[in-house]
Amino acid sequence: MKKLLATAALALTLTAPVGAAQAETWDVGMSGGYFPFTFVKLDELQGFEVDFINALAAETGNDVNFVTMSFSGLVGALESDRIDTIANQITITPEREAKFVFSQPYVFDGAQVVVKKGNEETIQSTDDLSGKTVAVNLGSNFEELLNGLPNAGEIEIKTYESNIAQDTALGRVDAFVMDRVSSAQLILESPLPLALAGKPFSQIRNALPFRDTDEGRALRDEIDAAITTLKENGTLAEISQKWFGSDITSAE
Repeated sequence: MKKLLATAALALTLTAPVGAAQAETWDVGMSGGYFPFTFVKLDELQGFEVDFINALAAETGNDVNFVTMSFSGLVGALESDRIDTIANQITITPEREAKFVFSQPYVFDGAQVVVKKGNEETIQSTDDLSGKTVAVNLGSNFEELLNGLPNAGEIEIKTYESNIAQDTALGRVDAFVMDRVSSAQLILESPLPLALAGKPFSQIRNALPFRDTDEGRALRDEIDAAITTLKENGTLAEISQKWFGSDITSAE
């Protein structure tokens, strides 16, 4: 009888759902103060990053524990094993790649040209800015980026402290340059008739960092596979459309 019971117990173990046996909880760090990526409204943590991580957890059958703290403390928390990764628009840089292993990028940002709606067909690349007046925010690095273009001598650059979007919508300047993500958010929330013109002409890739250990790399690989699935089945694009009105998750 004991032998039969032991055999039955073994059979139950072997036939138990694999996902249930392997389910784990991810400790994911974020600031909770970076709208619309991660923020608190009515005591609820929400945003693009929250939906993204929850979708990854659902895809892999795992749970999530969101850990909020100041942005400056996130990297230290990851290094000290207090969290498993950071979901707060972490840009891939050589300095960070020396410390961490990264997932594939899931947000592509960069310098974006914005025009009055209806003019996006005539300005589709930085080549089309020749002979145009282009506005940039005072103190941003976009003036330097424009001055580095081959046709920089043919572009009239204006610096603004405010009203950059309004003057573009009114036709006082032909275009303005801002980062892609902020531009998409501005167009979604503003009543002004504006549109993205072409693709970003510089690229910033955001991804999830993990500790460069066997455990960290294994988690990275698991989540990376889930990111691929969310990209292929359209879930990631849907989350982006919800928060930005455009797909910022593709380099295309």
